[in-house]
Amino acid sequence: MIRWIIVIFLALMLINWFSPFLQRMGFGKLPGDFRFKLFGRDWFIPITTTILLSLLAGGISKLI
Repeated sequence: MIRWIIVIFLALMLINWFSPFLQRMGFGKLPGDFRFKLFGRDWFIPITTTILLSLLAGGISKLI
């Protein structure tokens, strides 16, 4: 159980670290990534970006 918590924590840190780089490449602005303001806070739900990056990671894992 603790191993999964560590993996999730590290994955979230990597995503946060690569976020500016991915936004410069155009990820996060795809049609299906939602940005809206609710209760005075900006919300971002990257559905399309998540699917695309998951497919890319799956393709890379198949090659290795």
